Amino acid sequence: MANAPATHALPAGSTRYKAPFRAGGTYAIDAELARKLLAIALEKGGDYADLFFEYRAGGSFVLDEGILKSVSRGVSIGLGVRVQRGDATGYAYVESLAWDDMARAARTAAQIALGTQAREPVVPTERVLPRRYDVVPVSLDVAGGDKRAPLERADRAARAFDARITRVEASFSEEIREILVATSDGRMARDIQPLLRFGVRAIAEQGGKRQEGSSGGGGRTTLGYFDERSPEWHARQAAEQAVAMLDAREAPAGNMPVVLAPGDSGILLHEAVGHGLEADFNRKGTSNYSGQVGKDVASSLCTVVDDATVALSRGTINVDDEGNEPRRSVLIESGVLRGYMHDAHSAKHFGLAASGNGRRESFSCAPMPRMTNTVLLAGPHDPNEIVRSIKKGIFAKKFGGGQVDIANGDFVFSLTESYLIEDGKITAPLKGVNLIGNGPDVLRKVSMLGNDLELSDGIWTCGKDGQSVPVGVGCPTIKIDEITVGGTKIG
Repeated sequence: MANAPATHALPAGSTRYKAPFRAGGTYAIDAELARKLLAIALEKGGDYADLFFEYRAGGSFVLDEGILKSVSRGVSIGLGVRVQRGDATGYAYVESLAWDDMARAARTAAQIALGTQAREPVVPTERVLPRRYDVVPVSLDVAGGDKRAPLERADRAARAFDARITRVEASFSEEIREILVATSDGRMARDIQPLLRFGVRAIAEQGGKRQEGSSGGGGRTTLGYFDERSPEWHARQAAEQAVAMLDAREAPAGNMPVVLAPGDSGILLHEAVGHGLEADFNRKGTSNYSGQVGKDVASSLCTVVDDATVALSRGTINVDDEGNEPRRSVLIESGVLRGYMHDAHSAKHFGLAASGNGRRESFSCAPMPRMTNTVLLAGPHDPNEIVRSIKKGIFAKKFGGGQVDIANGDFVFSLTESYLIEDGKITAPLKGVNLIGNGPDVLRKVSMLGNDLELSDGIWTCGKDGQSVPVGVGCPTIKIDEITVGGTKIG
C-alpha cells in the first residue's frame, strides 16, 4: 500500500463515492491484514487490542447576502490502534495506511503491556449490520449547483417573508464517513455513515432594534431531506422568529414554572442529565447518579432512553466505534434509574454487556461512552392543557448555549426564543432569558408531560473531553413546576 495522499478524494475522473476500505477500494482492508496488525499490537502481552480505520470526506457551502462566499472540501484518512492491559490503555494513531506506518502505530500502542508472552488474536469475522440510514446517493457526489440551489431558495424566501428582514445567511454541510473496526476477540464491522446539515439565519431590523432568528435540520440522510423540510420552510421559520423578537420584552426573573417546547428542548435533558448517565463518570464515581441504580431520580412521569436505532436521525449509528451494535437503552424508567450508557471498558467494570455507546470523534481519539439519540418519552397530557395550567411562567421554544457541571448536574442555559405565559396563554416574546437549575432536581419537578413527542431535526453536536460527535435529542412538551429564570427584573 502507498501512503495516503494528504488531499485524497474521489478517484481521478470519477464523481461517485467508492468505499476505500472494501474489496477493490483504494485501501482495501481484509481480515488477514487486520489479524497481522492485531498480532503486532498484542506482542507485548496486552489483554485486548482493536483497530479503527476511518475515511472521512466532507464539504460545506455558505451563502451570505445572496453571494456564495465560502465553499470547502476536505478529506482525512487514518488508523487508530488501542491496546488494553488491565485498566491501562495504550493508544496510537497514524495518518497513513502504509504497512510500515500502521505496524509502527500497533507497536507503539503495545508498549502499555509489560508482559513478555505475546497473545494471538482471533481472526476477525465480519458482522452483518442493520441499515438505519440512507447512503445512496451520497450528497458529495451531487453537483455543486444542486447544493447551491437550496441556499438561494432559502435566501429568497426569508427576504420575501417580511420587509424588515435585512440579512440572510444560509449554509449546507455534508460528510461521508467510512469506518472499519477489527478486534482481537474476533469481531469486524464496517459502516458508511452519511451526515448533512442545512441552516438559515435571518436578521430583522426596525427602529434601531436588531434581532435574529434561525432554523436548521438534517441527519444521516441524502438531499431527499428537502422533500420533507424545504429550504423555504426553514427560511420562514427563521424569518418569523427574527421578526417576532423585534417586539420582545425584557425577561422577568425569579422562580417560576417553565414549559419546554417539544423536540429541541431535549438538549437540556442531554446536557443536564444525559452526561451524568454516561458510564465512565459513574465508574469513576464523579456523577450525581453514581450508585443510584434502582433508586428514584425523577418524576414518575419520566422515562428516558438513549436510542441509536432511530432511522435517519443525526445521532443514529449502525455500529459504534468499538464494533458493537448499539441498542435502545432504557436509562430512567418511570422515574427510576435503570442503568448507564456503556462502552466496552465501563461495561466490563460493571459486569454488563456493552450498550454500543463507545464513540470517538476520529481515528486520532480513543473511544468513550457517549450519547446517540437521547429522548424523554411522551406522557399522557395534551400540550394545550399544559399551557393552560400556568398562571404566569415561561414558554421555552429554542435553546442556545449552556454550561453544566457533570458532578452535580447544575446548569445554566440561554434561550434564543421564548415567550411569556399569562393566564394560560402564550403571549409576549421575551429576550435575555436564562434557565438556571439542577438536572436531577428539574426531572423531579416534571408535573405534566405532553403526548406530542418530537425528535430534534438534526442540528446538535456534543462535546466531551475535547471530542465532538453528532447527536440527537427529543422530548414532548414538558411542564416543570419551578426553575430559576434569570432575566432583568422581577415580574
